[in-house]
Amino acid sequence: MAKTAILEIKNLHVEVDGKEILKGVDLTVNAGEVHALMGRNGSGKSTLSYTLMGHPRYTVTKGEVLYNGENLLEMPTDERSRGGMYLAFQYPVAIPGVSVSNFLRATVKARRGTDVPVKEFRKELKQCMAKLGVKDEFLSRYVNDGFSGGEKKRLEILQMALLKPELALLDETDSGLDIDALRTVAEGINALQTPQNAILLITHYQRMLDYVAPHFVHVMQGGRIVKSGSGELAKELEARGYDWISPELTGSAK
Repeated sequence: MAKTAILEIKNLHVEVDGKEILKGVDLTVNAGEVHALMGRNGSGKSTLSYTLMGHPRYTVTKGEVLYNGENLLEMPTDERSRGGMYLAFQYPVAIPGVSVSNFLRATVKARRGTDVPVKEFRKELKQCMAKLGVKDEFLSRYVNDGFSGGEKKRLEILQMALLKPELALLDETDSGLDIDALRTVAEGINALQTPQNAILLITHYQRMLDYVAPHFVHVMQGGRIVKSGSGELAKELEARGYDWISPELTGSAK
């Protein structure tokens, strides 16, 4: 049975402030798959995620990106989000004055294109919170304002649970988490996997992949994907580092 490609990236080149960061990225992500993208700081991992979501600072100079067969690069950011793409940030931004409850309801309404009755929304929200170990008082707090690192990441995954994206881009969701928070976040990610969606998980460390098992692991270096393999590749990287893969690639990115 042929696989359905959700994301197809072909020879993608991207500049930031006039500097080339991505230098020919090729990647296909099919429905039902979890892909882990690893690499040193400055290899271009976060640039790829921001480019896919349409950040205005990132300029595509060459290449093609298809989302469900459509030209992603022609879609504005809000259209990408409503169409089922979701980006969990490495450093989520605080929004003082906006409660978590109101924020979540507004995002769900925007994603689904219709208002959700309060009773129905609260029931769904409570179910998602229970899965992620999020307490009720969380809802009355302002978005990420005074949150710990673990609380910010839980909120990112809670949003993902409610939005039910077709393609989730998780940019170093494991950074700054202790082992308990890491396990909780990973369980939330695993609970959201279906044969119809896909996850691109960006991480530095193999420890996240002890809890979220990827179908494929890719190594980014110098703005390109230079090696791909199974989950065993992540363990090898943990043991040996990155120098053995492609030492001639010394270019760096952000």
